[in-house]
Amino acid sequence: MKKKSIFTLVLASVLLTVLLAACGGGNTSGAQSESSASKAEASASAEASASTSTEASTATTASGDVQVGIVLPTKDEPRWLQDQAQFEKLLGDAGFTSQVLFSQGSSATEKTNVETLVSQGAQVIVICAQDGGAAAAAVEDAKKAGTTVIAYDRLITDTDAVDYYVTFNSFAVGEAQGQYLIDNAPSGSGIPLYLYAGAATDNNAFIFFEGAWSVLQPKIADGTFVIANSSEAEALKDKAELSRDEIGKIIGQVTTDWDFNVAKSKAEAHLTANGADMKGDVVILAPNDGTARSIADVFATDSDVSSYIVTGQDAEKASVQYVIDGKQSMTVFKDTRTLAADSVAMALDVLNGKTPSTDTTYDNGKIEVPAKETPIIVVEKDNVSKELIDSGYYEASEFTGLN
Repeated sequence: MKKKSIFTLVLASVLLTVLLAACGGGNTSGAQSESSASKAEASASAEASASTSTEASTATTASGDVQVGIVLPTKDEPRWLQDQAQFEKLLGDAGFTSQVLFSQGSSATEKTNVETLVSQGAQVIVICAQDGGAAAAAVEDAKKAGTTVIAYDRLITDTDAVDYYVTFNSFAVGEAQGQYLIDNAPSGSGIPLYLYAGAATDNNAFIFFEGAWSVLQPKIADGTFVIANSSEAEALKDKAELSRDEIGKIIGQVTTDWDFNVAKSKAEAHLTANGADMKGDVVILAPNDGTARSIADVFATDSDVSSYIVTGQDAEKASVQYVIDGKQSMTVFKDTRTLAADSVAMALDVLNGKTPSTDTTYDNGKIEVPAKETPIIVVEKDNVSKELIDSGYYEASEFTGLN
């Protein structure tokens, strides 16, 4: 524990960073820090912080003394590289050592990563679970070792070994996606609705879908929308609130596993199976930006599809360009700078013997986990500049065709 004067400087630095952010989010390599990859693929703001994070990672590896460990699901999506860079910069600026490890889609690698961080002395582990249920075993081991566990963005379920949860309001994300489809759908009734979801192993995928269903279901029940690609959803169209098992059955049919290629194959199969009556002007619930781009590309090449409206989330750079170009209709911007800053502030409170600030709780099936929520913003072509450029999240030079 640091002396009071050092603690005051550290806390002031972190609070300043949080305020600035708020004003503006191969298995063989899972246990390695990826600063160089971060600089290559993250946003311009993330790239600017990567040189600092390289030094921090090197120092951490050399000393073996990690104060805060971070476990992220994959280095193959830009979003997680942005998160990595933010964590390393914020913790480095605050004077704490950190190590970021990637699980690369493997719960076994994830568990090894947690064990590695515990062995390196991590007092706090921030983990975005690859599989919310499977991660329970890993965090239980960490808890036994006296490590504080902060679930990041994805809730870890069925365990009492989670101390805190930092997240966006996943239900609100789904609501925003569903409402966008309603507000921007063509007039009339019988509009084909294609449903897609994230991975069945991700608790957030259930919450996203639940939020979307809460606003879409009345429009399905009254015939405005006709479900085009899920018999399970069609059978439940008159039910306003679905159980987790019912949502699970729907996700089983329309899951993308958060994978671009799976999304592409599903979309191709659904369009092949449907006739012209389920095409024309369509609306598409896509769970995130990566899958949205893949699905949009497929629908754009079907001559029987006159127009499509497709949702997304994460404000990935490639999808922002798609939004500008009219290839993707919207994205839900979840400012990972703020999410990471909230997590770092929480970790530093723990390191300094304070109780972190929370504003809600989430039921993980075992306990009510104290949580801190970060707000979301719907971004479409008309407000790209305001929300993503003016806020400093991206540079205007990274895009073409901006208004």
